[in-house]
Amino acid sequence: MRIGIVAPGRALDQSIADRVTALAGDAAELIFHPQCFLRGGHFAGPDSARADAFVEFANDPSLDAIWFARGGYGACRLLETAFERLGEAARRKTYMGYSDTGFLLARLAREGIGRVAHGPMLADILREGGEAAVRRAIGFLSGADGEAGVEPGTRAPGKYAAYNISVLASLIGTVHAPDLSGVTLLIEDVGEYHYRLDRLMFTLTSSETVRAAAGIRLGRCGPIPVNDVDFGQDEEEIARHWCARSGIAYLGRADIGHDVENKIVVFGARSASV
Repeated sequence: MRIGIVAPGRALDQSIADRVTALAGDAAELIFHPQCFLRGGHFAGPDSARADAFVEFANDPSLDAIWFARGGYGACRLLETAFERLGEAARRKTYMGYSDTGFLLARLAREGIGRVAHGPMLADILREGGEAAVRRAIGFLSGADGEAGVEPGTRAPGKYAAYNISVLASLIGTVHAPDLSGVTLLIEDVGEYHYRLDRLMFTLTSSETVRAAAGIRLGRCGPIPVNDVDFGQDEEEIARHWCARSGIAYLGRADIGHDVENKIVVFGARSASV
């Protein structure tokens, strides 16, 4: 199993690459695009370099999967410069990331390119206990662990997708918004005040895109900053409120988030035989 790694947003430190490579051992061969280590202001190199790296590795028939290195910000800047260049080899790969890379996951899923999964990235190794998250990702991408790392509630027949709340809210109303018709939508976030989560949930649940979903499951949103005024509702109460107000089914909690317990969600339809 050969896994290509690109950084569509922020740069990856060489020390992270070294640690994850050592952790992978013989389970998978990790191939880092040199672009991962470029630095240009906030980003891992200019937009053109990040787009070119993604296209090059996606189109490389010798690679089985694309693993996004880390989040941060920057993936949205590739949406209109990369996808028209993807070829047949790109359609045979698995792609995995979360957080900011949800911009890319959304378009991959919308265009039916490859197998798309929301799950841990290399930079998660920096978290306390992060080795477990990285092992989960490698086990999934290599196929060695089967479905051990897949979010339990998404193993049943149905259609699934998972996004960071802020990222999905940014996609709503654009030409890049995902098709969520009949999808069980899992959402999570990190570092947002309760009032901001409330505003984001207003945006999501007011859109026809999200109202077409089969329902919403809420992942973890912590840590949540403390505001000078108590909002009066926690994140689940906020989600329940907006789902009820907009007629969207609230389907409970999900085992995803910006943490080491972040489970894997495979996008698309799942049959009983899978």
